[in-house]
Amino acid sequence: MLLIKHLHIALAYVTVVGFIARGALALTDSPLRSATWIRISPHVIDTLLLICGIALAVQLSISPFAHPWLAAKIVALIAYIGFGVMAMRAKRPALRLVGFVAALITVGYIFAVAYTKQVIPV
Repeated sequence: MLLIKHLHIALAYVTVVGFIARGALALTDSPLRSATWIRISPHVIDTLLLICGIALAVQLSISPFAHPWLAAKIVALIAYIGFGVMAMRAKRPALRLVGFVAALITVGYIFAVAYTKQVIPV
């Protein structure tokens, strides 16, 4: 279980660093953002991250229905995905920037909830 937890945490940091890098490419309209490995690797990393999260929840016998902080993380994850799509695909640079900043704020919230195990981290 400890290995899965550490892998989950490491993948969370990797996905955020990757998002920031891809966001910078999107905000600058870099042609590098269309490279195959840049388009595919986030999906692989995020899938592994999700698998590790589910494995942890199963091993710890925790449910989002019984643990509000876990439900909050899941809802925030959906928001993060939406903002991320906006950051990467919006036609207008201003909308890309709004999506990028909103995604980073959302992922900060996800990290805070994971750390404190509280829906409203303090």
